[in-house]
Amino acid sequence: MAIRFEVLVRDRRSGARVGRLVTPHGTFETPMFMPVGTQATVKTLTPEELREIGAKIVLANTYHLWLRPGEDVVAEAGGLHRFMAWDGAILTDSGGFQVFSLAERRRVEEEGVYFRSHLDGSVKFMSPEVSIAVQNALGADIIMAFDECPPLEADRAYVEASAARTLRWAERSLRAHRYPERQALFGIVQGGFYPDLRVAHARALVALDFPGYAVGGLSIGEPKEVMYRILEETVPHLPEGKPRYLMGVGSPDAIFAAVERGIDLFDSVLPTRIARNGTAMTSRGRLVVRNAEYRRSWEPLDANCDCKVCRTFTRGYLRHLFHAEEMLGPRLLTYHNLYFLLSLMEGIRASIREGRFQEFKEAFLSAYYADQPHRGF
Repeated sequence: MAIRFEVLVRDRRSGARVGRLVTPHGTFETPMFMPVGTQATVKTLTPEELREIGAKIVLANTYHLWLRPGEDVVAEAGGLHRFMAWDGAILTDSGGFQVFSLAERRRVEEEGVYFRSHLDGSVKFMSPEVSIAVQNALGADIIMAFDECPPLEADRAYVEASAARTLRWAERSLRAHRYPERQALFGIVQGGFYPDLRVAHARALVALDFPGYAVGGLSIGEPKEVMYRILEETVPHLPEGKPRYLMGVGSPDAIFAAVERGIDLFDSVLPTRIARNGTAMTSRGRLVVRNAEYRRSWEPLDANCDCKVCRTFTRGYLRHLFHAEEMLGPRLLTYHNLYFLLSLMEGIRASIREGRFQEFKEAFLSAYYADQPHRGF
């Protein structure tokens, strides 16, 4: 087995748990957030900075690296870890999400998906076999089975057919996987917003005995209560002793709700994307540093944060960087936002260990959303 997972502590009042995940490139405790490094880089940050903020595992994108620079180039460099100079764990997604996000550029068939490249318009073909071959060449510690994420508006007939095809693709992904001893292949539960389809898909995937499982096809625009209901229906059917990964979720309320329901791993572009737009995540909610009110503000972004950005720079200076279009502004907010989320995960783990998860959740969210009644993804 490429990975080992052990549940260390369980919360007495919910499904929250602390686990230990051992990978070929390091051991870390869960719940854990994975910064997204789509093109073999977490935008604006160096690997050293990722280590400073406590990142243990990052996510890279199979589809984008397949197109540029190509998996053969990465393999020639010694694999993704050497290519991007990151010695921690790496997870690569399968390229399946692009089936969803590039809806106008693709055609889904039983054998795989035809894409029109967003780079040059050329037609590409991705199948379970191609996806796994690319991920084998990239060399990540955790790789994902090829799947389809059905669109938000899909009806039951489409979702049912899609889930059945994704199950067949999961079987093909397993057969295509060449290095199970050094790369753990996770299955992805689909089934849209239909609980019975989710449960059936989860049970079928578990029968295939993957070393870990992801829940995909959520956080795509549905009300958060729908996502929570799907998790409640799905997670109990996933093995207790294997890691569970909720794809594409990075807001505090959704993280708490998913941890409460037994999820161990998260990823999202949210903290890095909003940082590049001038928005910081703070203990009192989101702060848009571009706003005029911060022009003469000499306070830190967050008085309760001890990251080097909050220890060193003021809101007024950060606002100046964004208005002057200096690259340092997005860099500093990206550093802070990821530090903030990774510190939150550390706090969640500590609260589970100490038997105060519910109290920690309520106190954190009360402060974070005090002035922001809407809690989005």
